[in-house]
Amino acid sequence: MKNQQIVLSVRPDGIPGPEHFSATSSELDLTLSEGQIAVKNHYLSIDPAMRGWVSLEPNYLPPVQIDEVMRSAAVAEVIDSKHPDYAAGDFVYGMFGWQEYCVCEPNPMMRKVDPAHAPVSTALGALGLNGLTAYLVLNELAHIKEGDTVLISTAAGGVGSIAGQVAKLKGCRCIGLTGSDDKVAMCVDEFGYDHAINYKTSDNLEQAIRDVAPEGINVFFDNTSGAIADAVYPNLAMNARAVQVGTAAISSWEPETPTGPRRDRHILTKRLTVMGFVLIDHVAQMPAALQQLGSWYSEGKLNYRENVTKGLENAPQALADLYKGTNTGKQLIQL
Repeated sequence: MKNQQIVLSVRPDGIPGPEHFSATSSELDLTLSEGQIAVKNHYLSIDPAMRGWVSLEPNYLPPVQIDEVMRSAAVAEVIDSKHPDYAAGDFVYGMFGWQEYCVCEPNPMMRKVDPAHAPVSTALGALGLNGLTAYLVLNELAHIKEGDTVLISTAAGGVGSIAGQVAKLKGCRCIGLTGSDDKVAMCVDEFGYDHAINYKTSDNLEQAIRDVAPEGINVFFDNTSGAIADAVYPNLAMNARAVQVGTAAISSWEPETPTGPRRDRHILTKRLTVMGFVLIDHVAQMPAALQQLGSWYSEGKLNYRENVTKGLENAPQALADLYKGTNTGKQLIQL
């Protein structure tokens, strides 16, 4: 059986695009060893973290190697199993890569997905990567409490849209930063933000934030870093908590060291707590978080959007488009 795959063929210097990947195929050996499973991918996740995964810059995971299948989370169907916990027909979430099939051994990050509870694609978004990130950042690191003012960058994206709703469900006041007037409306009308600001058209983003949060921001959910964060830090309140999410520095990840206003004074004088979040550090907290997210979903309290592109061959372009901000909601590839 042939397995269609997308591999990293050229290491990018900046944003990865179609020119950095190649389509290939390999012969799939379905002779499983004890403890292995074989899966057929249904949906692939396209994530901002992928820019870091293909870079040689120090990161929380080793870089994808040249001619290696591109790393990716996916939802797949088990087609054969020699593992006691998995059977043919089960749907599972795991890091199965940009390919049609994968043979692997289950690890702590892998989990079953119940298609009767919600569409299986949600395991990569609202009830998976994005929802877990939103929930765990706000509750385990930022320790949000009722009455906090929370500001979220990329507020209409796959993570930000869920984070805004989690914050509101916890009784917080929520402000979003996003890149178009349509997304501003989406934040307020669909995701329940109290205020949203188009950072691309704001003449003075720092002042615009101050106008809607004159008493300061208690929690900053930082999905971008860079110039956007430079405008937020002067607006943080005393004892505020700022969490940089995953490889969040989308706007400042360049070959040269980015320059901008120093944040040290704000960190010192306001006694800020500044943290970094990577999902793989919080495996133990995932089951409880997924249970709460699933309950909110069943109760109709979580809105979400998916931007679905069909065809494995379109994954590299979908990744390039993600950094342009053209997608609305979680970007997925359907096989």
